[in-house]
Amino acid sequence: MEDQRDMEKPILTNRTFAELTLGDTATLTRTIGPDDIDLFAALAGDNNPSPQGQSMIPAAMVATLLETRLPGPGTLYLGQELLFQKTIQPGDSITATVRLVGTDPASREAHFNTEAVNQNGEPVLKGRARVKAPDSRIAWSENEPPTISLQRHDRFDAIVSEARSQPLIRAGLIHPCSPEAIEAAVEIRDEGLLEPVLIGPENKIRAAAFKAGIVIDDFELINTEHSHAAAALGVEMAVAGKVTVLMKGSLHSDELLSAVIAGGPGLKTERRISHVYVMDVPAYSKLLVVTDAAINIAPTLDQKRDICQNAVDLLHMLGIEEPKVAVLAAVETVNDKMQATLDAAALTVMAARGQITGARVDGPLAFDNAISLEAARTKGISSVVAGKADILLVPDLEAGNMLAKQLLYFANADAAGLVLGARVPIILTSRSDSLRVRITSAALAKLVAARRTTAVGMSAKGSQS
Repeated sequence: MEDQRDMEKPILTNRTFAELTLGDTATLTRTIGPDDIDLFAALAGDNNPSPQGQSMIPAAMVATLLETRLPGPGTLYLGQELLFQKTIQPGDSITATVRLVGTDPASREAHFNTEAVNQNGEPVLKGRARVKAPDSRIAWSENEPPTISLQRHDRFDAIVSEARSQPLIRAGLIHPCSPEAIEAAVEIRDEGLLEPVLIGPENKIRAAAFKAGIVIDDFELINTEHSHAAAALGVEMAVAGKVTVLMKGSLHSDELLSAVIAGGPGLKTERRISHVYVMDVPAYSKLLVVTDAAINIAPTLDQKRDICQNAVDLLHMLGIEEPKVAVLAAVETVNDKMQATLDAAALTVMAARGQITGARVDGPLAFDNAISLEAARTKGISSVVAGKADILLVPDLEAGNMLAKQLLYFANADAAGLVLGARVPIILTSRSDSLRVRITSAALAKLVAARRTTAVGMSAKGSQS
């Protein structure tokens, strides 16, 4: 049975050569959106800071008219002469027109005058086109053109720029015994972010550097017997203030974090440590934090409070004064059979009572109404957080890990990662991370470490006075 939607679409037909009449005209009008010029530049490989792709938009509109309207499908382009008379800007309304001015029966050629004007009637383009008109009738249903959007990954730029502007700080790179770990050390140093101290078995580190084709003589290298000893020494150096950032090399995350949270005078604080993904999602309007998707498997309510506060404090450091935290669940109503909704409701009240500070917290919220205003309105949700979340606080590690990876692979997001809640920030890198992500993770760690050093200094000065 024919789809009712297809039956409602208008039926269009082309014009064969025999049906053409001098003076036949077709027009097309469209408003130039903010992405259109950049899209044409991207297609042309034009990376000029001020791309000139706008010249081609009215030309493409003329081609669209000839190939889809007059004469239409079956038309063969033979030649085109164009004179560009005025540049266009986003927001301009451009009307393109083609007018038949001559034909050649022997060759079935049709000659058209072409022009495009803006909303003020000012000429943007003039020219002539020569085509070979079709000799048979074609009918088709008019379909909506595909929706195209540009994916920009520029939200990390300000973070990296600010981090570069500050002096280098020392980072303990734990057990860098793979070529990838050595390459990461060079990257973050050459970017002006961190000064890595290589901690681990010297023979393995040098073998990895040789395999990577990198000379490491200008790096400080501290020899240890194995990865456990490297992790323990890195923590000791952080406690002593000899490094202000820890970074995972080629050892398991659990091995490094176990040393961090070991008993005694170490790096533990009163806070639960947690992991944040700071994500640049092209389809979202701002940075988005997902937590915790890497460390806490099934956090309790108190642990979720710490996870939330860690993420909030990070965004404060990035200049967001009052982050909006959406506490996620499968539904947006409290259900006593779904622990995630009970925890979300409790966290909302805890924020209102000052147990979570510096943020607007609301939950339970489902993912759609946490990040989409339209979805929130459709469900009648009135909230300062719904549709505008800065932080997505997930129910458990499994949900967070799946959400983060869906954003990475389906939404083409970038995700810089950091461990918070210890006395120094900890970078957990992955071999699959892009250079951009590794650089941003290091930049985040540098900013966190620098702000904490400043805060400690101010606190000490205040106590002395």
